[in-house]
Amino acid sequence: MIHGWATMFSNHSLIGNFEPTSIVMSDYQAVIAAPGFALGLRCNDTEVTAIEFLEARAGLAAATPLAEEAVRQLRCYLQNPGFIFALPLAPAGTPFQRRVWARIAAIPHGETRTYGALAEALNSAPRAVGGACGANPYPLVVPCHRVVASGGGLGGFARQRGGLLLDIKRWLLVHEGIR
Repeated sequence: MIHGWATMFSNHSLIGNFEPTSIVMSDYQAVIAAPGFALGLRCNDTEVTAIEFLEARAGLAAATPLAEEAVRQLRCYLQNPGFIFALPLAPAGTPFQRRVWARIAAIPHGETRTYGALAEALNSAPRAVGGACGANPYPLVVPCHRVVASGGGLGGFARQRGGLLLDIKRWLLVHEGIR
């Protein structure tokens, strides 16, 4: 389980939403090259504020000590899908989103849950759970790729139903030995 995840988001207001984007590299404190994609890292001096999926590109060296540690941990995950993150994450999301993210963070490596199963556990609807997954500012750390559609389908990923982001979801699931 992610260090302090359940309490980290328990009493904070919305800071921002994750949205895949193609912002210039200088907007990131680091970019991590991954197989077929890249990860853009945003952070301040004390907290990671976002991790964003980017099209494949060369890495960008970490600009701060926290970015350096986040890069180390993200690379560890890319080498070992069982790696457990311990990053200071900036509070984000609505109370409902934080509840969904806490449930997602509890999904063990190598397992998935359906949108419907999470919705039932949260007394909500699958589309609402999907919306919260799409708003996750910390993919990989909060493994929203482990949430799939009923009947074995992938569902969406980061508010997308196809293209690069769904390819990334497929890769992450294979990386974790799920599909």
